[in-house]
Amino acid sequence: MAKTRSDRPNIVFFFTDQQRWDTMAVHGNPLDLTPNLDRMAQGGTHAQYAFTCQPVCGPARSVLQTGLYATSTGCFTNGRPLPTDAQTIAPIFAEAGYSTGYIGKWHLYERSSIGPVPESHRAGYQHWLASNVLEFTSEPYSTVMYNNDDQPVRLPGYRIDALTDAAIRYIDAQQDDPFFLFLSFLEPHHQNHLDDYPPPDGYRERYTGRWVPPDLAALGGSTHQHLGGYYGMVKRLDEALGRLLDALKSLDLLENTIVLLTTDHGCHFKTRNSEYKRSCHESSIRIPLAFQGPGFDGGGQLQQLVSLIDVPPTLLDAAGLDVPEGMQGRSILPLLSGGTEGWPEEVFVQISEAQVGRAVRTHRWKYGVDAPDKNGGRDPGSDHYVEQYLYDLQADPYELNNLIGHESHQEVCEVMKERLIRRMVEAGEEAPTIEPAPTRRSGQRRVTSEEAHS
Repeated sequence: MAKTRSDRPNIVFFFTDQQRWDTMAVHGNPLDLTPNLDRMAQGGTHAQYAFTCQPVCGPARSVLQTGLYATSTGCFTNGRPLPTDAQTIAPIFAEAGYSTGYIGKWHLYERSSIGPVPESHRAGYQHWLASNVLEFTSEPYSTVMYNNDDQPVRLPGYRIDALTDAAIRYIDAQQDDPFFLFLSFLEPHHQNHLDDYPPPDGYRERYTGRWVPPDLAALGGSTHQHLGGYYGMVKRLDEALGRLLDALKSLDLLENTIVLLTTDHGCHFKTRNSEYKRSCHESSIRIPLAFQGPGFDGGGQLQQLVSLIDVPPTLLDAAGLDVPEGMQGRSILPLLSGGTEGWPEEVFVQISEAQVGRAVRTHRWKYGVDAPDKNGGRDPGSDHYVEQYLYDLQADPYELNNLIGHESHQEVCEVMKERLIRRMVEAGEEAPTIEPAPTRRSGQRRVTSEEAHS
């Protein structure tokens, strides 16, 4: 049953785009980029091991609106509209008396439409100020989005601040009913036509030549060209988070508002393929995820593996609303009180556009497969895959040594293959055949059965 109106929490979903998990101090970043987010993580609930289930913008967004894997909705690549008959979270909140608002980047309408999104394709949100593809209707200091009537609205300020100002205005207008606000930023995603990460004026200079994550230091890519600007964007996002929390506090709404921050995927700066994401390496799939507010304050650091697909049922559960049976994730709230029974030991990732691939990750191992005869922009999946990589994340956290095919790790591959096929079937896919990688001899110690299951 739903809670009464007086005690039902507000929800603000602070959603960034392409933000690495290790931009946070709690994950070891020494540059003090995210003091507000770190405070949320330390005083609220922090998913220490959080992952996207589809490291591409549109598919990840489809997961958050439906609680379904991208192959279940058909949104497995960018430019595929969310089906109008899909059960989405906004109407569930609205039926429970919530005002629902969406501000920012949508990326769940047709590829040919970069700006307005017709009401029929807004997934049930009541208040609308968004662009389908915000990177093509705005510049860092020229933000244009579209309102409920599909009319362009130009907002002043740096783009992060423009969206934050709009969000604060929306929150200020919600004094009578609870609200669910999905605030979707473009940053720290690159500005496509510039192939650059343009931060606010003066911010790039603060961080250029500073700390570099070890995977990027080892592999190079566009890291040294882009990391300063990227970090500047992350810094301004965190300042915006602080402004939003201040606004909630000033309106006496903070104690009754759940605020969460996460992103759609990470960024590998052209170290794993020819662009910035679309891989199943940690740099693409591991993400920040933190909550604060009713039900989450004092929740601590979760050590379980949490997927983006778990966020929709978590929010509904936290609001006291029934979670639809068809959702393919699960609420994390039981984890906060020690209820770990039945929680998966691995996360499952689908990958499209760059390839048709699948992966599973446990605390120690990551195992991925590829369908070489399939087209990532056309085919949602395959009935046949080939082993592509195996990483021992305990010994090789930056994924620099691919162990696939090594005789010493064949038992690990068998265990991980079984896990992958089981998760694919649970996600609604057919059980595929997986072709082993060619065997390689190595001088490495043979992994024990116990280690293979870790």
